[in-house]
Amino acid sequence: MRSIWKGAIAFGLVNVPVKVYSATESHDIRFHQVHAADGGRIKYQRVCSECGEIVPFQDIDKAYESDEGVRVVLTDEDFEKLPAAEKHEIPVLQFVPTEQIDPILFEKSYYLEPDSASPKAYALLAATLERSDRTALVHFTLRQRTRLAALRTADGVLVLQALLWPDEVRAAEFGALDDAAPPTDKELAMAETLVESMSEDFDPAEFTDEYQMELRALLDDAIERGGEKVFQVAETSSDGEDAEVLDLVAALQRSVKASGRKQDDSDAKSPAKSSGRKTPTKAAAKKTATKKTATKKSPVSKSTAKKTEARKRA
Repeated sequence: MRSIWKGAIAFGLVNVPVKVYSATESHDIRFHQVHAADGGRIKYQRVCSECGEIVPFQDIDKAYESDEGVRVVLTDEDFEKLPAAEKHEIPVLQFVPTEQIDPILFEKSYYLEPDSASPKAYALLAATLERSDRTALVHFTLRQRTRLAALRTADGVLVLQALLWPDEVRAAEFGALDDAAPPTDKELAMAETLVESMSEDFDPAEFTDEYQMELRALLDDAIERGGEKVFQVAETSSDGEDAEVLDLVAALQRSVKASGRKQDDSDAKSPAKSSGRKTPTKAAAKKTATKKTATKKSPVSKSTAKKTEARKRA
């Protein structure tokens, strides 16, 4: 595996250097679109709808279009002004009971590997989460996007699971359930008997993706036999110093004392303040966005900030 991110978990006054790896990978077979007549790859070009010209990456900006049809174009300089979490730090916001996190919030998972000559702090944090049956809520910035994430353990390894923000989960509102009659005791008893008869310990190895297996067999057979649908394709052609924790116990003691002082301070109750950032409310954000939209005199407005020559790829 290749690490996709390096940084440190900020656990009170203790820093735990880590490397981040994707914990999952897709086994789905990917297809390309080709010309049916000769098998040539279909390519797509970025064409401007106004002038009809092909636009290179360095001349592409990002735009937002409001419900009223006002289009606002933002440059790299505009995005750099926005608040973001520390790109190389995973600050712990709070520890919550594991069962309180609804699985519907879980997104992609990542493994964390200790990135230090001495993994003592890493092992301590993993063991503490295991014994306390708690999950750490953290901020994690990856690919210019700050995410809320859950930090937990699996067989002694720290696992980071990106979470959806609460307003990204839709409410399940189905009118048909309002008039549904509650099940009878006899129905519940029979259903529970059926559940019990089908109950087993979960073993993921027992389940396979039969569709992908059959698809792979179909492709292998087609390649082996050859034929008019098979075409030959031409071949195409950071190290840093370890952040050692010199006195782990002392750092933890200072963290506990600092946490106690914060609980006594009524101005430091929210997780956003404890992480050193102010989080605007939805109402304030909406009000600001509405105010900016109202000041536009033209359907199309563009930031006056000077474009940078080296653009970040979207």
